[in-house]
Order: sequence, then structure tokens, then C-alpha cells
Amino acid sequence: MPRIRSIIVSILAMRRLWQAALFISIAAILYLATTSNSYPIPAAPNDKINHLIAFLELTLVTRLAWPRLSVLWYAPALLVFGLILEVVQANLPYRDFSLADLTADAVGIGLGLLPWPGLRLAQETDLRKSPESL
Repeated sequence: MPRIRSIIVSILAMRRLWQAALFISIAAILYLATTSNSYPIPAAPNDKINHLIAFLELTLVTRLAWPRLSVLWYAPALLVFGLILEVVQANLPYRDFSLADLTADAVGIGLGLLPWPGLRLAQETDLRKSPESL
């Protein structure tokens, strides 16, 4: 069991991996939010659930990518991203602006800010890898 825990902790500590995952997620969400095609992936029947899941994922991945970044920076930035998506959708003939979608985005961000055990493990510092340990 300690071996599995160390593998999980090392994966959670891979900042570049999570940063890449964040940018890929943003690109995928931009595509899905603006396409007129039906979704190529399974989606919830209720669009609000899709928004909640997307912004929960964005929040968790942001926390893993930049664990020391203050929530005061990324939570508003993610909400502005949701607002920008809604403004873009308002200008598309096959999409609509929805405050309910923006609310679902905010709920997803809020859920992503809750304490998650894996995030705590990723933020633990290993003094053996720090310059101060030399």
C-alpha cells in the first residue's frame, strides 16, 4: 500500500502534466461550447450538470497545476472564463446566453474548492527535493 500511495503522490505532484491537462481541458471546453455539432462524447441529459462537471474539473486541475496559487486568482478567472463562454454563445445562432449555466459553473468551481485528499497530498512538500535541504 505505501508503494501505491507514493505512485499516486508522484503523479499528483507532476505540475507540468496538470498544466498541460488544464490547457487541453480549456481547449476542449471551448470547442464543445461553440460547436454546432452534437457532442462526440457522452454528455449528461441536463446541460447544467455538464457545466458543473466541466468547471469542477477545471478547478481541480488548476489546483493541481499551481497548488500555491491563491484561490483569489483562479476562482474569479474561471468564472470569467464561464462568462466569456456565455457571451460567445449569445452571439452564435445555435446557442443561447444562460445565467443558469453561469450559476452551474460557479457551483462547479465551489465544489472544486472543497478539500480533496489527493490535492492535500500533492501540496505536501518533500524537503529532500528542496534547495533548503542541501
